[in-house]
Amino acid sequence: MMFIAEIGMNHNGHFALAGELIRQAQMAGADVVKMQLGWRDGEGEINRLTPEIIAQLYRIADHYGIELLFSVIRPDAWETLKPFHPRRIKIASRTVNDHPELVREVIATGLPVIISLGMWQGEGLPFGQPANVEYLWCRSSYPAYAWDLTALPKSFVGTPYAGYSDHSLGIEVPLIAIARGARIIEKHFTLDKSDTTIRDHVLSATPEEFARMVVLGRGMRRAIQAGV
Repeated sequence: MMFIAEIGMNHNGHFALAGELIRQAQMAGADVVKMQLGWRDGEGEINRLTPEIIAQLYRIADHYGIELLFSVIRPDAWETLKPFHPRRIKIASRTVNDHPELVREVIATGLPVIISLGMWQGEGLPFGQPANVEYLWCRSSYPAYAWDLTALPKSFVGTPYAGYSDHSLGIEVPLIAIARGARIIEKHFTLDKSDTTIRDHVLSATPEEFARMVVLGRGMRRAIQAGV
């Protein structure tokens, strides 16, 4: 079972806050903490991650003992990240649509790759089923309400989806996904859901919610593996 705490841009452009989010995610039981590279990153924009900032974020994550994962949104973001020798790569659904050649290049490295399909409208899977790729079911609505999620697989077993990338309010839908066999859960993470700097705060989990989701989710997974 893998729990990914998605910081995204919930640091609000303050990278000391990003460090605290990494620390809090580790304490809440996340296996991986994720940020975005190559999105809203122009001069003066909220997510301008320089190589120096990236190096500092890796150092912080290493200090607190949690894996740092980046979504690479554009080809230039991938070039920026390569010198840091990432262990794993996340592909956002917009990249599936906008830069499929980049996705193929990342897959060809043999690194573990997690791909969200929230914006994918094509038939089947966009890149087949290479051994190093895991797909996440997703709906790109912010927030996603229950009526937006009626197509969530009734069982993840036997589907091409390893897990679920969540944009819903609360933690109920991720727990439903785990009960249906999801092995990977990605959930946005914040210290303040009332923050309106960007839209993602309200659909994120607080440290307390995330920790509750992890404890319940791991217990549910153990019960499922025992044959319940």
